[in-house]
Amino acid sequence: MSFLKKTIGATALGGLMAAALLAGNVAHAQTAEFKTKQAGDIVIRARGIAMVPDEQTYDHTIGSGHGELSNDAVPEVDFSYFLTDNLALELIAATTKHDLTWQNPNLDAGSVRLLPPTLTLQYHFMPESRWSPYVGAGINYTFFYDSKPGQFNSVKYEDGFGYAFQAGFDYAISGPWSVNLDVKKIFLDTDISINNGANTSKAHLDPWVFGVGIGYRF
Repeated sequence: MSFLKKTIGATALGGLMAAALLAGNVAHAQTAEFKTKQAGDIVIRARGIAMVPDEQTYDHTIGSGHGELSNDAVPEVDFSYFLTDNLALELIAATTKHDLTWQNPNLDAGSVRLLPPTLTLQYHFMPESRWSPYVGAGINYTFFYDSKPGQFNSVKYEDGFGYAFQAGFDYAISGPWSVNLDVKKIFLDTDISINNGANTSKAHLDPWVFGVGIGYRF
């Protein structure tokens, strides 16, 4: 990852953490009762996420350079179902748009949209506490669509499976409401075909996904 992308990623994470801590400070002042995490609960969250690819291109026929994908920030919706007080399944839904540039030589390879539904199994620590961190792991399937070729005749990406790890916390405000901070690492590979297969490249995209939002528990 380039220095600029690292800086952007760190800034995004810092901003999300600051927002979550601010919300947590507000929530701490609340004296209202809150709903603890329990088996059978359904949680719907609305998050803002920053997707920061940590890409590496290799085994390509496009000169001696490498490809870089831009970051994106979008809204996201996710759903969780608690199997037990501690174990939950989470499914996220969001779509992001990324510009692809090829460095050395400097070429515009257009843009592409990603739809990466990700299902994780989470373990929630301290489900009866107002502050409840969690960790999780799961699978991902990414669809690439609406590809624009830029300077090339065509640019296509292969859909595929990946796996994901996450960590985060919920902080109960009052009743069924909570604030959430979440970080995911998705390990994702794709094959890129350019100019109808005349040029090809393999890529580890491996994005970080930083999110902060509000949840409602049913």
